[in-house]
Amino acid sequence: MIESFFMMESGIRAALASIMVGGLCGLLGCFIVLRNMSLIGDALSHSILPGIVVAFMLFGYSTTAFFIGSVIAGLIAALLITLLQNYIRVKNDAAIGIIFTFMFSMGVIGISWLSNSEGVHLDLKDFLFGNVLAVETEELVISAIMSAVVIILMITIYRGLFTTSFQSDIAATLGFSSHKIHYVMMFMLSLVVVASIRSVGVILVVAMLITPASAALLISDRLPKVLISSSLIGMISAFSGLLISIVLDTPPGPSMAVVTTFFYLLVVLFAPTRGLIPVWRSRQKQEMRVVIEDILKRLGSEKNGESMTLEELKSRLGHSSKVLQKWLQKMKKLGLIDQIQNQIVLTESGRLRGNQLVRAHRLWETFLVEELGLAPDQIHEDAERVEHHLSDEEINEVDDSLGFPEKDPHGSPIPRI
Repeated sequence: MIESFFMMESGIRAALASIMVGGLCGLLGCFIVLRNMSLIGDALSHSILPGIVVAFMLFGYSTTAFFIGSVIAGLIAALLITLLQNYIRVKNDAAIGIIFTFMFSMGVIGISWLSNSEGVHLDLKDFLFGNVLAVETEELVISAIMSAVVIILMITIYRGLFTTSFQSDIAATLGFSSHKIHYVMMFMLSLVVVASIRSVGVILVVAMLITPASAALLISDRLPKVLISSSLIGMISAFSGLLISIVLDTPPGPSMAVVTTFFYLLVVLFAPTRGLIPVWRSRQKQEMRVVIEDILKRLGSEKNGESMTLEELKSRLGHSSKVLQKWLQKMKKLGLIDQIQNQIVLTESGRLRGNQLVRAHRLWETFLVEELGLAPDQIHEDAERVEHHLSDEEINEVDDSLGFPEKDPHGSPIPRI
C-alpha cells in the first residue's frame, strides 16, 4: 500500500509537503514557545479564513490567491492583536481571544455561505483539518518559497531573535528593536501558518508549532541544538503521521498531530537530563550514594577499629537487613569495605572517604554554631543533609574560615586528612 502510494506523483507531493511543513513549524516553533507566543500562533491559524473567503470571491478557486489572502488576513490579525495589547491595554490573552474568534467566525460564515451557493465547491474541512493528499504542485512550490523566505529571515535576524527572546531588557542596548523583531516574527508566523494549511489545517497547525519545540527544549539548553532537534522532530512526526494515515486510512492532519504528541511523550520519558526516567534513575543513584556515605561515615566515626556487625549497623541506621546487604555488596564491589567473619571493616579507600564525611559533618556543625549562632542541639539534622553535597574544596574553605578547629561543638575530634 505504501509502496504504491509513493509511486504516484500525488504521494511524492504529499511526502514533500509533510516533511517541509514539519521542519518549518519545528524551526519557528522554538521561538514561538520561548517568547510565550503559543496562543498567537493558534490565533493566526484561525484568523486566515476570511482571507481565503475574500480571495475566492475575487479570483475564484486559485491556489496563489488563497495563499496571498491568507497571509494578508494573518498579518491583519497580528496587527489588530498588537494594537489591542499596546494601545487599548487589553490583556494579552483577551486580545488574542477577541480577534481570532471574530475572524475565525467570519471565515466560517463566509465559507459556509459560499459552499451553499450554486456551482461552488469550497470544503471547510480541508481548511480546518488539512488534506495533504490533495496538495498540488503549485501549492508545493508556494509553500517552498514561503519556507525559504522564513529561513532566510531567521538567519538574518537570528541575533535579534536570540537576544529579545532571552534578554529583552538588554536587547535595546545592543541595538535590537523588540517591536520590530516582534512584527517580523508575526510575519514569519503568518507565512508558516499559511504554508501548513493544506497539510494539517488551521486547527492542528498549532500542534506542529508547539509540540516539537516543547520536546526539543527538554533535550537541550543550547538554542542551535534546540532548533535542529525541533526541526527534526517536526519532520519525522509529519512524515510518520502521513505513513500511519495511509496504513490506517485516517486523516493525515490529525495523524501528524497525534504522532507529534507521541514523540513529545517519548522525550518527556527519556530526555537525557530532564526525562522522567533519567531523573528517577538519578534520584536512585543519589539515594544509593547517601546510604553508602552514611555507612562509611558511621564506620569511620567508630572508636573500635572502624568495624561493626550487620546488626549494629541496622540499629544505628534504621535500614532493614535486606537493604543493608544490598548496599554492602555494592560497597564491596567498589572496594570500600571488607567483611571479616561477621565484622564489616573499612578498606583504606573506605576509611579515607569515611573520614572525609565525618570531617565535613563536624566542620559544618562548627560553622553553624560559630558563624550562624545556632545552638548545638539545632545543628545535627542540617549537617546530616549538607555533608553529602559539600565538595572537598568547600570543606577546606570552611575549615580555613574557622581557623582549623580540632573539635566540633559536641567535643568530638574533627579528622585531619
